[in-house]
Amino acid sequence: MGNSKSHPEQEFSSRFLPGEQAEVNRLFDALSSENLGSSTSHRSFSLQALKGHVGDALPPEMVTRLFEGMQRVDGSRKAKGPSEHISQKQFTVSMSHLLKGTAEEKSLVILNMISASGGPVKARDVYKFTEDLVGSVVHVLNYRRELRGWSQKPPPGSLSRVQLLAAQLCSEMKLQGGGKLLGPQWLDCDCDEAVLEDWVFRAHHVATFLSLIIHQGFLLLCSTLELATLVPERQVDPQREFASLLDVLSVIYINSHLPQERRLRWRLLFATELHGNSFAQLCGRITHKGPCLVLLEDCDGHVFGGFASCSWEVKPQFQGDNRCFLFSVSPSMAVYTCTGYNDHYMYLNQGRQTIPNGLGMGGQHSYFGLWIDVDFGKGHSKAKPTCTTYGSPQLSAQEDFQFQKLEVWAVGDAPKAEPARNRSILDVDPEARALLKVSGRGCHSEGFREVPDEQ
Repeated sequence: MGNSKSHPEQEFSSRFLPGEQAEVNRLFDALSSENLGSSTSHRSFSLQALKGHVGDALPPEMVTRLFEGMQRVDGSRKAKGPSEHISQKQFTVSMSHLLKGTAEEKSLVILNMISASGGPVKARDVYKFTEDLVGSVVHVLNYRRELRGWSQKPPPGSLSRVQLLAAQLCSEMKLQGGGKLLGPQWLDCDCDEAVLEDWVFRAHHVATFLSLIIHQGFLLLCSTLELATLVPERQVDPQREFASLLDVLSVIYINSHLPQERRLRWRLLFATELHGNSFAQLCGRITHKGPCLVLLEDCDGHVFGGFASCSWEVKPQFQGDNRCFLFSVSPSMAVYTCTGYNDHYMYLNQGRQTIPNGLGMGGQHSYFGLWIDVDFGKGHSKAKPTCTTYGSPQLSAQEDFQFQKLEVWAVGDAPKAEPARNRSILDVDPEARALLKVSGRGCHSEGFREVPDEQ
């Protein structure tokens, strides 16, 4: 009560629930077991002990970065001089910052993982750290067998997705003076703690990835990691081999932009590799299947696509809502959300003579942000300078492109099947129904069909 004292360890330990703190303490005890002869207040562990515990779960470079980040932080939240061991206070504070801390606290650890001085660092050093972080995510997911069906590597001949995602994350950084890390000319710019704090706040993947490598690399508080929403389950016919255009990193990136309830599983609906090069086959396999992702690779190696927030329907009107977006995977990773300029989110049409036949997202007729023509294998991506609906640039290498590989993935749970009932073609084609009425011909079968039972 009146004579109780507040210790830094207690302040930071209180961020963990009692059971969580006990697990943190047990891990420290295991790491510091080589110093069992020391008094409790002086127990610590070495880099060698940490590498021995982690084993091959993380790349050695990342284990060293984590160790150095921990040894330079103490309870006063200031950088501390290097030592050869990590004390319990340093360990507890670091785990608190990385797993439960604010953007400011996380940025402090990141700064110490990058630089021994704790002062400003060059943007190129931040990029190298980000590349190591992203690479460690793939490494640990593969080691723990948590890829959930996805490949750890992109298709042969593709650009490194580790570098692409690292570049995307760094592009969200606002440098001193307001510039962004969008090219080599910015690599020598200084990044202080304020810049890193703002970056961690903006680029939420950085904090997520740091938590992931602690949870999965250290095997600490794994039950608190929502891995299922980070890496969706890949559902493909097990009887047929299929190599997706996507790897686990591009899946993680795209999945993070989906509505929360759509992140648990992806079901393959269509792939040219399995179902052939047919627009009719595409329409037949993707309509009325719920929200889904369409993506393709053009003949120049650009990989891009779009998220359809509603079930596709073949009709001459635009459909969808402002949850739709376009995205690029290669040669750069990016997501382009709705601008609010118009509601031309989704379009799917077939068999009309006066309006375009094909699948489109964004823009307008004959000028889509993404267009797949009914003449399958052809398409366009038009944006001068950007797509009006999504603000996206030209996604393909050439404005009018050709492709051989296309995939469609339904995301989330499958929609509930409608009750079976006798249906007329007029039920699914309102334009044909209206044409009959204009010509003076009624729907004579309307009164003779049974009314479906109420469920």
